[in-house]
Amino acid sequence: MKRWGVKDYRVVGRVKGQRLENQLLQHPFYDRQVPILLGDHVTTETGTGCVHTAPDHGMEDFVVANKYGIGTLNYIDDHGLFRDSVPLFAGEHVYKADEAVLALLERRGALLSTHKITHSYAHCWRTKTPLIYRATPQWFIGMQQNGLLDKALKAVKDVTWYPSWGQARIEGMLENSPDWCISRQRTWGVPITLFIHRETGDWHPRTAELIEVVAQRVEQSGIDAWFDLDATELLGNDAANYTKVTDTLDVWFDSGVTHAAVLDTRDQLAYPADLYLEGSDQHRGWFQSSLKTAIAIKGSAPYRAVLTHGFTVDADGRKMSKSLGNVMSPQQVVNDLGADVLRLWVAATDFSAEMSVSEEILKRTADSYRRIRNTARFLLSNLNGFDPARDLLPVEDMLELDRWAVGRAASAQRDILAAYDSYHFHPIYQKLHNFCVTDMGGFYLNIIKDRQYTCQENSRARRSAQSAIYHIAEALVRWIAPVLSFTADEIWRVMPGERGESVFMAEWWSLPPAAADAIPDSDWTLIARARNAVNKVLEGKKETGIQKSLEAEVVLYADGALASALGKLKDELRFVLITSEARLAPLGEANGAEPTELEGLLLHVDRTSHDKCVRCWHHRADVGAVAEHPELCGRCVENVTGAGERRLFA
Repeated sequence: MKRWGVKDYRVVGRVKGQRLENQLLQHPFYDRQVPILLGDHVTTETGTGCVHTAPDHGMEDFVVANKYGIGTLNYIDDHGLFRDSVPLFAGEHVYKADEAVLALLERRGALLSTHKITHSYAHCWRTKTPLIYRATPQWFIGMQQNGLLDKALKAVKDVTWYPSWGQARIEGMLENSPDWCISRQRTWGVPITLFIHRETGDWHPRTAELIEVVAQRVEQSGIDAWFDLDATELLGNDAANYTKVTDTLDVWFDSGVTHAAVLDTRDQLAYPADLYLEGSDQHRGWFQSSLKTAIAIKGSAPYRAVLTHGFTVDADGRKMSKSLGNVMSPQQVVNDLGADVLRLWVAATDFSAEMSVSEEILKRTADSYRRIRNTARFLLSNLNGFDPARDLLPVEDMLELDRWAVGRAASAQRDILAAYDSYHFHPIYQKLHNFCVTDMGGFYLNIIKDRQYTCQENSRARRSAQSAIYHIAEALVRWIAPVLSFTADEIWRVMPGERGESVFMAEWWSLPPAAADAIPDSDWTLIARARNAVNKVLEGKKETGIQKSLEAEVVLYADGALASALGKLKDELRFVLITSEARLAPLGEANGAEPTELEGLLLHVDRTSHDKCVRCWHHRADVGAVAEHPELCGRCVENVTGAGERRLFA
């Protein structure tokens, strides 16, 4: 009444809508009556709850009308025009008929009120124009035939899904789509090559034979061989009774039979595939269509495993689109940072969710890449002149620290290989980055510089470090090959020793068992923590004149397990701490010592008063003790003129 503009009215009765079911109403301008239908999809939130029903043009309306035995009218043709059989509006475009309908209602005295509203309706994502929904005849694959749906659901359980929620997702998709509509009304695509009887709608009795004939023509002349075909060429006089189908196949059917078109036709491949890889939207698309067609053809899933990845979004979590201007071109990233940085970003991101990418994120990834690359450069530079056939030491002859390093590499390799086997790439990145930055760059590689640069060329101390580096480099180049492919290829070309043509045809490196005897891994963990604590204290000593750690002499006060671990290094503790002098004392003697970030460790630091050896840069009391070498410490004199120093641990 408010919309009609009537203020003076009265309610003459009330009734539940259910009581009006099937009540006939007179059409406002056609000589027909239409029934009242009940539909759960209609609400009273924005109106009376009474609406017209158009089974031709809405899914919910189609379902409701079907319940009442009401079919479709098919009033709209392929061009959006009312057909010639439609009284009063024949030839009118559906979008232009609104005014004509309103005018007719007004002439018939059947229009109470009219006003325009903003209506949310489906639009084409490409052209941004509104869509017209129509009910049209289609071709379906009935999923209940031959138990196709049950077989597909059973096959899903025998597939490994990454992430595991992929199984529930595709099961839900299958259960909610009992039949598969495979036809589309497009002017392009793979045709549905059928001839249908004009009266009965039945297939031609020679359908299987005719499909093969058409397939041979398509092989020779392309897809247009069907569209250009005159039915009389294949059916003769019988052509007058049959219609050539012009519908095309759903593109998901095209991609869904790649297991037959690819796996079954190429010598290098075999059915089923080890892995199908695509985005999370493909449970509705390619994953599902591949499964359905494979079950129908071969009775089994076309894949052993399915991996689902998320989509790239910007730093704010927004989908990338040209209209928003937030698209990042992969080619531009490759041009600016290199392909391996882009590949590392992919591997470092949890692909099971949406993956954020921005210039800042890629910049951080580039920093991580440089750390990995610099680790490889250090390893290679310290293998200069190393011939594994001649110089490689057995693991039992290596120093304790070097055996520890090989053991750390073996531990990292176990985790990395397990992650590769289960397609968990971001833990690979984390393990690889931590190994390069913490185990190697933050500890091991800094310590062995002294041995590499000051010990005799063929000494056990130097060859031990090179043997460890060689094993680590052989393992590392293989770890990174699937991700940092270009970098791995570069490394492979300059690695010492005989090797195959490509790293991509090499198996994982067999790291030797390298458990330390005198200093177990747990002790090295304590030693590394103590070294980090000492470094933090030395960093704060720059204002007191200690610019470099080799200018310091330190006393470490500790008890218990920490003291036991540090004490095992004996006189070589200074090489691990990279100080000119290092001494261990009981914690009870730590009068006036400084605290460190490591509980149970106190530290006393002095600036050395000794001269600096020009060869090893250590400040030692015996610099100049040998008259012939006034600028060398005793250790360097031994390395230059004697049998060489003896190292046991570091």
